Amino acid sequence: MKPISIEKDLNSNVYPGRGILLGKSADGKNAVIAYFIMGRSENSRNRIFVEEGEGIRTQAFDESKLEDPSLIIYAPVRVLNETTIVTNGDQTDTVYDLMGEGKTFEQALTTREFEPDAPNYTPRISGIVNIVDGKMDYALSILKSANGNPDCCERYTFTYDNPLAGNGHFIHTYMTDGNPLPSFEGEPKLVEIGNDDIDTFADKLWTSLNEENKVSLFVRYINIETKEVTSKIINKNK
Repeated sequence: MKPISIEKDLNSNVYPGRGILLGKSADGKNAVIAYFIMGRSENSRNRIFVEEGEGIRTQAFDESKLEDPSLIIYAPVRVLNETTIVTNGDQTDTVYDLMGEGKTFEQALTTREFEPDAPNYTPRISGIVNIVDGKMDYALSILKSANGNPDCCERYTFTYDNPLAGNGHFIHTYMTDGNPLPSFEGEPKLVEIGNDDIDTFADKLWTSLNEENKVSLFVRYINIETKEVTSKIINKNK
C-alpha cells in the first residue's frame, strides 16, 4: 500500500463526517494527532472545540440553538498518563475509565457499539497514542453496523507498533455523503505526513475540508523524546 495525500483525499470527499488521523512526522520527532468534525444539520454545525484539562470538549456555539446534545457534546480528547485518547463520541470516557482500571483499549470498546442514530448508525471511531521511553505506538478502532443492519456490531482494531516516520493512518465515519450515510469501509488509510509545523499542517487539513460542512479541527504534536505538547484548534464558528 502506498501512502496517499490526506489533502487530496479530503478534497475529494464532500462529507467524510468525523475523522481521526494518527501518525509520526517525517523527521521522526513528533507524534501527530488530528481530529475533525463536520455537520449537515443546524444542531451539528452549532459547535466549537474548547480546551478542557489536557484534552478538548465540544461545546454549543449558540446555547439557545442547542437541540439534542446526546451525540454531539462530548470530550473527543483526553489524556491518561502516557496515553492520549481521541474518539468521535462519549466512548472517550469509556476508554479513559476502563484503561484506568487496567483494561486494554480493545477490551474497553467491547462495552460500546455504533451510535443509535438510525438509519445512519454512525460508526464509533477511536484511537490511542502511547509514548513511553522515547518510543510511540498507536491504535485505531471502528465499531460499525453490519452494512446498515443494527442487529450486528462489527468490531475492528488496528495496531501500529513503532510506526514509520512520515506515515499516518486516517479513519473517518462515512465513505461519503448520502441518505442514509454509508459507513467507512476497509482498513484505515495510509497517508503521508511531512515535517510541516503545526500551524501549516492544521491549515492544510482545514482548507481541504468541505467549506459548507466543516465545523471544527484539533491538531496536536507530541515530541516523542521530551513529551512536549503543542496543540491547535480551528473553529468555523467564531
